[in-house]
Amino acid sequence: MAAQMTPRKPLLPLIAALALGGLLAACETVPMGGGFGPPPANGGFRADDFAWSTRSGAASIDGRVDYRREGQVYACTGSVALTPDTPYTRARFRTLYGSTDRAAVPEAIVRARTVPDPNADYRSYVRSTTCQNGRFSFTGLPDGGWFIIAPVSADGGDRVVLMRHVDTRGGRVSVTL
Repeated sequence: MAAQMTPRKPLLPLIAALALGGLLAACETVPMGGGFGPPPANGGFRADDFAWSTRSGAASIDGRVDYRREGQVYACTGSVALTPDTPYTRARFRTLYGSTDRAAVPEAIVRARTVPDPNADYRSYVRSTTCQNGRFSFTGLPDGGWFIIAPVSADGGDRVVLMRHVDTRGGRVSVTL
């Protein structure tokens, strides 16, 4: 009588674990805290990356704040900033806001997060305007990617920082935060 061969089942869990690991490795992770090691290889501060943003152009951004949470209406509580999208600011905003598209994060959390190269001074490239009656605008912009940052608060509540990425392409961009 011939001996029956049975397949080796101990390999199946190993194969499944390796397949799952490969799938997870292909997914991008977005850091939610701060101080997660060095910035990406090209994510350090370089003034040359900001040069495009100093030119004037035909683009403009018309913005409106209409943020509500838990039944409360939030209003602007400070200037609105417009920061050029560069490898440095993208890495910085991913750490501070957990996204490079849009976010609404309590100000205390943003301030508590640590970014690589915190002393890099990119403020001279940031444009600022006032927010009046929930509206703001930027004009004379060159084409490119920008991050809008607007602090807001509800009556008696803590401030929340709204962040939104926009692209300008020679025309008027309307955005609601």
